[in-house]
Amino acid sequence: MRFKKTMVCLGGMALLIGGAVLPTAFSLNSRAPLVGPELSTLEYEEIEFANEDLQLAGMVFVPEGEGPFPVAVVIHGSGSSRRNSKWYLTVAEHLQGNGVAVLLPDKRGCEKSAGDWVGVGFEELAGDTLAAVEYVRRQEQFAESKVGLVGMSQGGWIAPVAAARDEDIDFVVSMSGASVTTAQQLLHEEIHNISGFTWPFIARMLAPLTSKRILNMDHVKAYADFDPIPYWNAVDSQAFFAYGEADSNVPVSDSILVLKERTMIKHIEVYPNGGHGITDPETGRIQGDFLRDLVQFIENAESRTLGG
Repeated sequence: MRFKKTMVCLGGMALLIGGAVLPTAFSLNSRAPLVGPELSTLEYEEIEFANEDLQLAGMVFVPEGEGPFPVAVVIHGSGSSRRNSKWYLTVAEHLQGNGVAVLLPDKRGCEKSAGDWVGVGFEELAGDTLAAVEYVRRQEQFAESKVGLVGMSQGGWIAPVAAARDEDIDFVVSMSGASVTTAQQLLHEEIHNISGFTWPFIARMLAPLTSKRILNMDHVKAYADFDPIPYWNAVDSQAFFAYGEADSNVPVSDSILVLKERTMIKHIEVYPNGGHGITDPETGRIQGDFLRDLVQFIENAESRTLGG
């Protein structure tokens, strides 16, 4: 077979693959587009709160009927947050419809929140989360409520940082959050990203180069050497880890192995065929089994301040 040099553009960096040609045909695991509710169809209240001098905003989704309702404060994943994200809204809608209130904040620098998330470390973002928790605790309607965190994707890294600083957090959920280091997670993600353009063995060769470059970018280098396990070991709250079996962003097997070897966390679930969003590959919806498990976990979590 004769080979030729091929240019592949990945993450804005042109890489020369010497002596190898891209495969003429390859198959990717196709998944249905994400399906979920529209913000206009949901009932919520706009709120404002502050982390010291930083003005933040968000939405509170309260179930119908008489409380008290447990409250889940959502922590966003990487990048910008948008109020119309079907991923976050699906979780908020399901929890609201099953007796759990939700505070879905606008990430700093997004929608109606001031500031800028670029270049900000997890300690600062955890501070925004704790400001949201304190907002909830000041509300009379939640005076008798359990209050916990639901970290989604990168939010699963921020959740233990916040919970380790607040011993009264009642529960912590990591949805598709890695328990390995930043470098390990990014390497896994880059291998899968590059595999969409070439053979897997070439992707494994190139991924260390592209991931090293990404670790030096402004939006990543603030937490480039992050290890979540010391924070998880400082959390006394009950924790629930949920993963999609086919997650191309997070090394699921490695993450579970780390949790089993380095923590006492036992509540870990893997959902068949779920990708990073734990969605059904055919319908594009977040899997019902996960949503039911999420509600059950929150309902069964013992309050740390209200007598269990």
